[in-house]
Amino acid sequence: MPELPDIVVYRECLAARVVGATLERTRVTSPNLLRTAEPPLDSAHGRSVREVRRLGKRIVLGLEGELFLVLHLMIAGRLHWRPGRARPAGKIGLAAFEFSTGTLLVNEASTQKRASLHVVAGEAALAALDPGGLEPLATTLEQFRRALTRGNHTLKRALTDPKAFSGIGNAYSDEILHRARLSPLTLTSRLAADEIARLFAATRATLTEWTERLRREAGDGFPEKVTAFRDGMAVHGRYRQPCPDCGAQVQRIVYAEHETNYCARCQTAGRLLADRARSRLLKRDWPRTLEELEE
Repeated sequence: MPELPDIVVYRECLAARVVGATLERTRVTSPNLLRTAEPPLDSAHGRSVREVRRLGKRIVLGLEGELFLVLHLMIAGRLHWRPGRARPAGKIGLAAFEFSTGTLLVNEASTQKRASLHVVAGEAALAALDPGGLEPLATTLEQFRRALTRGNHTLKRALTDPKAFSGIGNAYSDEILHRARLSPLTLTSRLAADEIARLFAATRATLTEWTERLRREAGDGFPEKVTAFRDGMAVHGRYRQPCPDCGAQVQRIVYAEHETNYCARCQTAGRLLADRARSRLLKRDWPRTLEELEE
């Protein structure tokens, strides 16, 4: 799923192409994409684009007359820009937004079509789509602490809760926790003040560095290869590969469709975190530490 760094760069590259342009036509080919009926989508035609915003993991096209098109790409949705007219791309194509400057294509390479488009009128209707999480790059340490400890959850869940923090998902939460040297399963109620400060600093540094890196990669072009698995990541998507800091094999916890990657040596003092499926299968044979795993 595109997260804060990806969405920021999408927003910037899209704004450079469509702000001031006119939305001439929209073509939606997936019946699951459009989630609202009023105002109708065609009421956006002929309006100029005033702004492009990020709302959590959503991209918002603000049109004249306070009409907003709100895109959530979910896990497999991606954006592509074509300088002229273009049609939705076959089976993976969800929609094409034709502007006076070019065409924005929305694709989703998944059989489960989860991406969504809302058409809303007015700031109040737009605000209703905002989960309300803090912007992690525009908050103080105290605000961060309050949001983090509002409930008693694991750090992984707290960081990825859109009602707590805006724009952080599975990939960058792994990277943040590795940088902070904290276990993804540590409960927020058990954090010491210095650990919260370390997590705050790691959050800001990780998101800032990756945003700058993705900006450089996009350059004057459009980010066409957005992925959750990037070269240069420390642990996310690197199961069984060496940790760049200590060389130990990166480990994982799998739950439903989600995978959490971590380094046991850097984050859990060498202790392997229990994966429900495998630990239940292996029972007493489940290794508890890196040393047992290596043996």
